[in-house]
Amino acid sequence: MKRTAVRNSFHLPILLGTLLAAGCASGVHNPSGVAVTRVNPDEQGFVAGTGIESQDLIAVTDKMARSILATPELQKAQGIPRIVLLPVENQTRFAMNKELFLDRIRAQLNSKAQGKVRFLARERMEALEKEQELKKSGLVTSTSDPNVREFKGADYFLTGKLSGLTTKARAGVSDYIHYSFQLIDPRTSDILWEDSVEIKKQGTDDAAYR
Repeated sequence: MKRTAVRNSFHLPILLGTLLAAGCASGVHNPSGVAVTRVNPDEQGFVAGTGIESQDLIAVTDKMARSILATPELQKAQGIPRIVLLPVENQTRFAMNKELFLDRIRAQLNSKAQGKVRFLARERMEALEKEQELKKSGLVTSTSDPNVREFKGADYFLTGKLSGLTTKARAGVSDYIHYSFQLIDPRTSDILWEDSVEIKKQGTDDAAYR
């Protein structure tokens, strides 16, 4: 019995190795290469190009949020101004989620402006209108009069534009990007505030952006 136990224990590692090898063959192959590295969003990582990257987005939106709060019309406003976000125009050669710029400006102001401005959730209008209809019909309760529409009008529109110039040669590629944002009065079409940031990068290799 002892010799049988020893023989079985001798073959156990071989059996486990065979099973593991079979599992690896049918599973996901993990190629050798650079391990994943955590990088702060406001820093440039080792994977970089001449286009719009996280550190650019953070630098631009931080400046825009501070600049908006310094606008005299907002500082002297009676009550809390309401802002609606309009789509950003991307006129650069880089594909990206351009709405990230306004999303981050809104988040910065909502978290740090201490109620000096408020944003209207116009992109959620379908869900908001449905909720009001449910309250009117009595299917759900309401803490206020369901017959009174409480949707606020916009005091200002916030929008932006990304524009770029590209130069390519045998030596590499150069990209200049102009980030501009505006605060517009919808009643008069006056541009009450505007600010911009310019960033230029050069490199020997181009990069793909998605």
